[in-house]
Amino acid sequence: MPYFSYSGYDAKGKSTKGTIEAASSIQAVDRLTERGIVVVDVKTAEEKKGGKNAKIKQLPLDMHIFFCRSLASYLKSGLQVTEALRIMSKQARDKNMKPVMEKLLAEVEGGRKFHTALAETGAFRESLWRVAESGEQSGTLISVLTEAADEFKLEDDLRRKIRGAMTYPIVMAVVGVGVVSFMLTYVVPKISELFEDMHQTLPLPTRILIAMSDFLSNYGLWILIALTLIFIWMKRTGRSINMPFMKGIRDNLNLALVMSHISTLLKSGIPLVQALRMASSMDMQSQRWLDAAEMVKAGHRFDRALERIGMPEETVAVVRVGEMGGDLSGSLTNVSDQCREIAQTRMERLSTLMEPVMVLALGFSVGFIVLAILTPVFDLAGIVR
Repeated sequence: MPYFSYSGYDAKGKSTKGTIEAASSIQAVDRLTERGIVVVDVKTAEEKKGGKNAKIKQLPLDMHIFFCRSLASYLKSGLQVTEALRIMSKQARDKNMKPVMEKLLAEVEGGRKFHTALAETGAFRESLWRVAESGEQSGTLISVLTEAADEFKLEDDLRRKIRGAMTYPIVMAVVGVGVVSFMLTYVVPKISELFEDMHQTLPLPTRILIAMSDFLSNYGLWILIALTLIFIWMKRTGRSINMPFMKGIRDNLNLALVMSHISTLLKSGIPLVQALRMASSMDMQSQRWLDAAEMVKAGHRFDRALERIGMPEETVAVVRVGEMGGDLSGSLTNVSDQCREIAQTRMERLSTLMEPVMVLALGFSVGFIVLAILTPVFDLAGIVR
C-alpha cells in the first residue's frame, strides 16, 4: 500500500506533518480527518527501502498504451473491471506484462479498488493510477483511460520522432568513424613504412596522418574500452549526451509533454497543484514545476507562476487567456500543440541539414587521407624523372 506525506494543523491549531499509509490520497485525507487533523497538503511519499515494489520494473510506454486502450475497450463493451482484467491476463504474452496482469487481477478480486491495485503493482506510472482514482470517483473511468492512452501515445510518438531524426546522422557518423579508423589502423601504417625508406622530408598532411595513425594504433583499443564503459554507465544511470543544437527542440518537446499531461490531469478532476507535481517528473528541469506548484498553492495565479519560472511570454499569454476564461485545460492543450509543431518543424529542418553535413564531413576525412598519401607519391615521381 502506498505512503503519503501530509502537512496540516491538529485540533490545537499547531502545525503538523508526517506520513500515512493509505490506498489513495482521498483515503489518506479521510483517515487524517478522523484524527482531527486539518489537511493542507498531501502527496505521494517515496517507497520505503526493501518494500515489495522496490524491485518491480515499470512497464514501458507501449505497454501503458496497450493496457489503457484494451481495458477501455472491454469496459465500453459492458464488461466489469474484474472480467476485463481476467481476459487481458489470459491474453498477455509479454514476459513482463503477464505477471503484472495476474497480480493486478488478484488484487482487484481480493477487494482492492482498481486504482489502489494499479499503484501496488509498482509497474504503472503514478499519473495513470492517479487519473484512474479520479475516474473511479467520478464514474468516468472509460474516458479517463482513453485520455491516458492518448497522452502516452503522444509521448511515445515524440520520442520516436527524435530517434528517427537522429538515426541518419548517427549511422553516417558511425560509418565515417569506421572507415577512417580502418584506414588509419591498417592502410596508413603499411604505406608509412614505404615513406620512411624514402628518407625524404614528408609534406605536412602526411606527417599529420602518420601521427594520427601511430596514436590510434597505440591507444585505439584503450579508447574503445573507455567508450564502451562510458556507454554502459550512461545506460545504467539513464544519462544522455545533450547536444547544444538540440536544446531548442528538446525544450519544446518537454514543454509539450508537460502541458499536455497537466491538461489531461485537470480534465480528470485532479487539482492544479497536484497535477503540477505529478507532471514535473516528465521534465529534466522538474524543480521549476514544483516551484510553480508552491506558488499556486500560496495563492498566485498559474500564469503568474509560469512567468516567474521563466516560461516564454507567448506561453504565459495563452495560459492567461484560458485561466481567465475558465478553460485552463484547453489552453494548456493549445500550448502543447504549438510546442509540438515547433519541435517537429525544427527536427525536420535539422534532419534535412544534417544529411549533407555528414556527407561532407566523411568526404573531407577520406579526401584528406587520400591527399596525404598521394602527395609524397607525386613528389617521388617528380624526383625519379
